[in-house]
Amino acid sequence: MSVFLRDQPSIGPSRIRFLVFGLAVVLAAGALTARLFALQVGASGHYTALAATNRTVSEPLPSTRGLIYDRSGLPLVTNVASYSVKVRPADLPESRRDEVLTLLGSLIGMDPADINVAIDSNPGSRYDSIRVAQDVDPTVANFIAEARQELPGVEVVVETRRRYEKGPLFAHILGYLGPVSPDELPDLRDEGYLPDDLLGRAGVEAVYEGALRGQYGSQLVERDATGRRVQVLRTEEQAVAGSSLRLTIDLQEQAYAEKALKWGMSKAHLKRGVIIVMNPQNGEILAMVSLPTYDNNEFAEGISAADYQALLKDPDKPLVNHAISDQYPPGSTYKLVAGTGTLADGKITPDTLIRTAGYLTLGGARFRDWNGVGFGLCNIYCGFGHSSDTFFYQAAAMLGIDRLGFWAKKLGFGAPSGIDLPYEASGIVPTNKWKLDTFGLPIYPGEVYLAGIGQGYDAVTPLQLLNAYATLANGGTVYRPHVVSEIIRPDGLIQAIEPEVLGKVGAPGALKTMRRAARTVVVSRHTYNLVDLPIVIAGKTGTAEFGTPGPSGYLPFHNWFVSFVPKNPWKRASDPNGYKAIQRGDSELAVIVFSYNAGTVGNSSTEIAKYFYQLHFGIKKDYRNAYLLKRGNYYRLD
Repeated sequence: MSVFLRDQPSIGPSRIRFLVFGLAVVLAAGALTARLFALQVGASGHYTALAATNRTVSEPLPSTRGLIYDRSGLPLVTNVASYSVKVRPADLPESRRDEVLTLLGSLIGMDPADINVAIDSNPGSRYDSIRVAQDVDPTVANFIAEARQELPGVEVVVETRRRYEKGPLFAHILGYLGPVSPDELPDLRDEGYLPDDLLGRAGVEAVYEGALRGQYGSQLVERDATGRRVQVLRTEEQAVAGSSLRLTIDLQEQAYAEKALKWGMSKAHLKRGVIIVMNPQNGEILAMVSLPTYDNNEFAEGISAADYQALLKDPDKPLVNHAISDQYPPGSTYKLVAGTGTLADGKITPDTLIRTAGYLTLGGARFRDWNGVGFGLCNIYCGFGHSSDTFFYQAAAMLGIDRLGFWAKKLGFGAPSGIDLPYEASGIVPTNKWKLDTFGLPIYPGEVYLAGIGQGYDAVTPLQLLNAYATLANGGTVYRPHVVSEIIRPDGLIQAIEPEVLGKVGAPGALKTMRRAARTVVVSRHTYNLVDLPIVIAGKTGTAEFGTPGPSGYLPFHNWFVSFVPKNPWKRASDPNGYKAIQRGDSELAVIVFSYNAGTVGNSSTEIAKYFYQLHFGIKKDYRNAYLLKRGNYYRLD
């Protein structure tokens, strides 16, 4: 039997292409699925870690700044919690900048232009927060913290700020904090400083910045998509608190000094004045007041640009510590140098008599004595006691300018004293070399005369002058003055600041004679009734002329009085004049008062020092003579 089969249809080219395309689609889909699986599962750990990195940031953990105490342990500087407002430029939309800063300025009472300046002068990057306001009212701070939509890029943080417990009373000693400048940041970054950090700008806050600041730590924090902190994840490194300081300054002595100075300045209508109290046996400063002053709490709370400019433009310079940063002609207080030098060099003895007169003639010029007539034949006690100018013109000429400069430098003049406060002036001690280097000319004989009485080129700071008389009072040791007695570490260990000897005068006999001469100034009543106080005081007045003559024909002048008392200051029957006591060299109290542009009938500085001694020793009877503080320049005691 035959079987017949039908013809089978053939597979055409179009069907083959369709099958190939379908297979390609299946393969491509498989590949994509595999890749998706790899992305979602195989690499999930990598992208999860990357996302976590984007949300966590290591931030500095600020340290607590050390405190500052007075001599007895009373707190002068503390830290208090404070709300600060900061702006992060990267989160501040440029299109809304004016709107945001106008609203912010109205809330914190600040000119938007000042906020713009703070932002634009930021030394860091756009991602750094910039402090624009400190010590913000808590209600305002809470409102700003909640107004995130209206104030993008603005945040509120809780920081600590300095509180200066006695404000202006200690302002020049303590100083204040200020922001890091753009020029400083590159170097300070290496020391761990941040763009919005504050650092000491004046006083011991500046000098002891490294000890007070401590060491920053670090912490890991989580931030949301807007950059705001969500939570602190962990502390990576603990911050180390700063050390604290104990001053040599005594609060009560500082208050007495300020009270006496304010009284004298008010009575005499003075614009500037200084009083410093020191222990001559170790260089410790017990009080230092420079007026006018300022309130460093204004800086701690965030001083406005207008208020800061007002302080800078004040002609009496309240931001300047006139005790160390200004230098003035010392007047007759500088006769200590010529007196010590002529005695030490053997040019005179305590008994040598020198003829004084109303004036000396040199090259046709007249060099006058302050009283116009002189004091006849004088030894060193007479010459120094009555402050005879013609006596010390001749003493300076005996020494010559270079030897006069030698003894001046031995007593600490012509160089910073090294006190632990910033911006100390050097003073000027003229010598032949100094004048050649400065003016290209030699010293003339008349200039030697003037140098002997503290005029001409001589210039000193009040602290330098006090330190020279402290050296006289202690027998010849020049100490470095200091205002900090201890550095107290956070672990409680104490680093004492030991007295530092800068040099020795090396003329004990000459200094003993000059101490007696300094007592003669008081005993001779050159200082009016200062001798009547029930304590032994030695010292020297000074009148230093400057500027151009006024309507009376006299030059304006500053007043000085520098003094010291022996260890047991009370007069005894066996030593009625106090000469034995003052010659011992055991004085533990030295005081200087400087009256800028005094213009008073008598020596205003002497009256201020007198009032301080009354307060310090608890003397009930009042020996002050307010008449001497009358303006008038009727006569001058030098």
